[in-house]
Amino acid sequence: MASIRVLLSTSTNPWFNLAVEDTIFRAMPTDQKVLFLWRNADTVVVGRAQNPWKECNTRKMEQDGITLARRQSGGGAVYHDLGNTNFTFMAGKPGYDKSVSTQIILDALRNLGIQGKATGRNDLVVEYNGEERKFSGSAYRETLDRGFHHGTLLLNADLSRLANYLNPDKKKLQAKGIASVRSRVTNLSAIDAAIDHDSICQEIQQAFFAHFGETVAPELISPEAMPDLPGFSESFKKQSSWEWNFGHSPEFMHTLVERFSWGGVEIHLDVKKAYIKNAKVFTDSLDPTALEALAERLVGRVYKANALTETLAELALQYPTNSNELDDMQNWLANAIS
Repeated sequence: MASIRVLLSTSTNPWFNLAVEDTIFRAMPTDQKVLFLWRNADTVVVGRAQNPWKECNTRKMEQDGITLARRQSGGGAVYHDLGNTNFTFMAGKPGYDKSVSTQIILDALRNLGIQGKATGRNDLVVEYNGEERKFSGSAYRETLDRGFHHGTLLLNADLSRLANYLNPDKKKLQAKGIASVRSRVTNLSAIDAAIDHDSICQEIQQAFFAHFGETVAPELISPEAMPDLPGFSESFKKQSSWEWNFGHSPEFMHTLVERFSWGGVEIHLDVKKAYIKNAKVFTDSLDPTALEALAERLVGRVYKANALTETLAELALQYPTNSNELDDMQNWLANAIS
């Protein structure tokens, strides 16, 4: 068995690619070095411990058909489209070394005439228009006997869409995590217009081979051409589930405020693992009975727009004299929560 392995995904499905990554990482021999190259179509990828409602404009993502995917590593939220190339380096311990994989990426870029450098904890930057611009961010995952380093390379990404999806609506949303710091970014195509996914993948492979002094044939991987990956179906099921992508979020509080012709409403929701564990409703409505009942009914519900609107529909049957107010609430919450 070769001491190195290279896999190239031809799929652009983020759930597929992240499931492949996870499965390879779990199954690989600890004496092997693995390079996995891939890219995703129109996706926001959040870190393992992040809150997507805090980090992303989930409403606009849903409107535009943008996929949400949660990765196995930590770090901040990133936008992927076909102008991104993603890399993953895996190795057993003690051979696993993040500085080695970083250097391989920099060597590959240097072979393309791009002088990048590592800065901070996990960024790669390049000099552009007299200032340093970020073109790559990384994250890591380690277990007792192995680790991986993965990241993105901005080649020709739509940076305007990146800003749209990673800037959430102005909600009164308080999270127990720390919001990711976003720095100025640039596409590498601004420096070399000819750079593309195929060329950078080819150079990363060559730099990988040169570093380890060994060459292997890359394995093309797709849903139609799968290597033997024990446990892949279970990993893909998890990776594509709402429970993992949204339900794995940390505990947070969401406050929603709106004013209608019949009065104002303020809703406070405490959410844990994407379920409402506590709810309070305040209103200056002349007949608050139905809204007082709403607070009790929301506890235990999943934090999804349809779950909240279904609760209001149930209340409208119980309180027909308040149906107009409850209809207004349904329309509001359907847009306020994605």
